[in-house]
Amino acid sequence: MALQDCVIAGYAETELRYKSGSEPFALGGVIMDSLLNSTGFSKSEIDGLIVTPSVSAAATAFWAQSFVEFLGLELNFVDTVDLGGCGAAGSVARAAAAIDAGLCSTVLVICSDTPTSRFDYVNYSYHEEWSDPVGLMGPPGSFGLLSKRYDHQYGLDPEALAKLAVTQRNHALLNDNACQKLRTPITREDYLNSRMIAEPIRLLDCVMFADGANGLLVTRRDIAKARKLDRFVVPIGYGEVTNVGGASSLVDITNAGHTSAGARAFAQAGLTPGDINSVHPYDDFLIAIMLQLEMLGFCKPGQGADFIRETNFAFDGDLPLNTGGGQISAGQAGLAGGGTNLVEAVRQLFGQGGPRQVKDTENALVTGIGWINYGRNWGSSVVLILAPDA
Repeated sequence: MALQDCVIAGYAETELRYKSGSEPFALGGVIMDSLLNSTGFSKSEIDGLIVTPSVSAAATAFWAQSFVEFLGLELNFVDTVDLGGCGAAGSVARAAAAIDAGLCSTVLVICSDTPTSRFDYVNYSYHEEWSDPVGLMGPPGSFGLLSKRYDHQYGLDPEALAKLAVTQRNHALLNDNACQKLRTPITREDYLNSRMIAEPIRLLDCVMFADGANGLLVTRRDIAKARKLDRFVVPIGYGEVTNVGGASSLVDITNAGHTSAGARAFAQAGLTPGDINSVHPYDDFLIAIMLQLEMLGFCKPGQGADFIRETNFAFDGDLPLNTGGGQISAGQAGLAGGGTNLVEAVRQLFGQGGPRQVKDTENALVTGIGWINYGRNWGSSVVLILAPDA
């Protein structure tokens, strides 16, 4: 299988910092150096680069090419994966496809953004005309409406969301790269008493921007074997959907693309939800985690709260979840944020989780959520399943 003919040979990330004063290119250089040092590859062996976009440099039309120039590389393949929070996981699949096609052999995947130091993003979409003028005010408003609809259909249990908030914050306390501003304990009461942002979305439901970068080195399996690397991770299942229900004028906004994307990823990997050892879902809002658990088949639609109450999501529990704290408790590095949970999953499979190392490392599941389109759920959904090399 072409997807499994490539491997993730290394991972890297910077500390997530609030108003760091850094530039995305500079942090990308840190990631490249770290990946080269940890894997033993030389700069001249890199012949491909995949980057995710940046809200802090959104006005740069030639983003990927500029990155190549700043890093001092000469490459055979370069690409920008414009899938929002799906970009990091989507980059792994695209790196595998490029390697399988013979376009390149060793690819740097770099996700870097500094939204608290600079923000250039402009939203050209239906939101400009129909949503923003009446006060939707971006993702919190959109997820507020989504949460209201879920509450109408199934009932929304704040206690279940509080459990997710506390679990992820406890994990962030064990993560030295988590944003220092967020590395303070919280309780169930802290969550329930946090102020409303877009009812029923509370402050502690929401992700917080930070500056940071992360990345992977993806190469052919035979190259990794020849170099006698101690360990590497293999992508074994992948699914992706954009604009689910796009041909319909009326859709159920509590259902997004993770249902079909997850089914394809599980089938490709030969696994079921019950086989997953740790899960690292994209978490810009807590309800997004619950919805993904439902859509991926860990529980039925509307039963997410029950599943959360019955499951121990701690790093040493039944189903470890976002063991680095997730974006909500580690910080969201703008459009590089999708890489935060991806790198954490790879770290766990490398057995390098330190004080938060999970017990079972046969596999890990990572998801992405990309952009918020008009009148639907989030626009892109990605599911990636990883396993250590056998």
